[in-house]
Amino acid sequence: MEALMAERDREFAEFVEETSTALRRTAFLVVGDRHRADDIVQDAFYKLYLAWPKVRRAGNPFAYARRVVVNAAYDGGRRPWRREVAIADLPDRTEPDDFTAGHAERDEVLEVLRSLGPRQRACVVLRYYEDLSVEQTAEILGCSEGTVKSQASRGLETLRRAIAERRASQAL
Repeated sequence: MEALMAERDREFAEFVEETSTALRRTAFLVVGDRHRADDIVQDAFYKLYLAWPKVRRAGNPFAYARRVVVNAAYDGGRRPWRREVAIADLPDRTEPDDFTAGHAERDEVLEVLRSLGPRQRACVVLRYYEDLSVEQTAEILGCSEGTVKSQASRGLETLRRAIAERRASQAL
């Protein structure tokens, strides 16, 4: 029995190591806050560990984990008592952030992405960043395919409009 538990823990640890960056990135894109994304992924791994034998047998634990992350992001946004209060002054950071290191265009998109509503943001992230199909996105979000299409379309239009406005104001 002890050997089985050790094997289970080893498999789970490997899974966490392989998927944590991708899940943190997805959580960050959905909630727009690095620290909240870390908390969401940590909670998702806890839930996943409890159900690991069942999830592993069912196949595709990454899809299950991604769904738990997105659901936790929605859930946290709906519960005001679980929201954290932001502080005015942030500490200086000398190392580049895993999520935002890169081009100015990427930073611009991330900033505008944060302005979308939670459902639009989740649809855009899952459809166009995670490259999931409409069907997969609908399954993860627990909504219809039509809702995914309309929310993603509206989200993309909002992103395009906001980026065009930002660039026009910067050109002046």
